[in-house]
Parts: sequence; structure tokens; C-alpha cells
Amino acid sequence: MTTTTINPGDSVTLHYKGTLEDGTVFDSSHDRGEPITVTAGTGQLISGFDTALTGMGAGETKTFTVSPEEAYGPRDENATTTLNKSIFPDDFTFTENMTVPLQGPQGGPILATLTEITGDSIVADLNHPMAGKDLTFEVEVITIASTATDEETTS
Repeated sequence: MTTTTINPGDSVTLHYKGTLEDGTVFDSSHDRGEPITVTAGTGQLISGFDTALTGMGAGETKTFTVSPEEAYGPRDENATTTLNKSIFPDDFTFTENMTVPLQGPQGGPILATLTEITGDSIVADLNHPMAGKDLTFEVEVITIASTATDEETTS
């Protein structure tokens, strides 16, 4: 079923471009040459992005800025850890400011940024690379498909 505006649970196909305060593009579906499809309101997107989509219509474009609190959270300057180089493959090339995937305390993946490389140890910043940043998005909604059944929409 096609719907006219986005509601939580709808399948939404869209193009977007994300920029930082200085105008640097950090992500763009246009650059990949294809839109993304997500289910609105289900946690697939950062909360501020999800909120901004609600009520948009197919063919509509919108530019909005998401605060750190509604994106990847504020930076925590104490969120660092020191790792031994031996946990990486022998042929791994370490570069300061590179982002590497690590396993978090609950077993899930986290992105860490290598901030200091000395001897056999590495200091890794465990903040998400976008933590503490205002993120601006330009969004174009291409299609909206409601996932509600006819019974749900008439009751």
C-alpha cells in the first residue's frame, strides 16, 4: 500500500547527503549511485534523522540539522583504551587517526579511532567518529510504502 506521508513503520526509499558544520560531506547515497531503503521509526536511523522524516511526502526534499544528542551523542573525553599491537594481524599498518572496528564489552562492534601509537601500544578513542558533532542532512524522499495492513488503517 502506498501512503502520502511517512509514518513510523513505513518503508521509505530516499537519497541523502550528510555534511558537517564546515560543509565537509561525510556520507552520500548520491555518491554510491543508489538510494537507501529503511523502515521509519524502527531504530535503523539516528533518532534525529528518523524524527525529521516523519510527515515528509514522496518527492519532497528537506534539509535539517541533527544535534549530537539526537545523533551519536556527546563526546566523552574519558572514552579511550590502550591496546597492545599484538591483538591486530602481524601485517597491520597502524596510522594515527585511522578508524578501526573493535569488539565492544557486550560483544557488539564499535568503531575506534587510533589516536596515539607508541612502541607496542595504541591508544584508541572509543567515541563514535561523529560523536559531539552537529550533522546536516539533505534528504529527498523517493517512495513511501506503508507496512500497515488495511485492517490497521481502517480501525
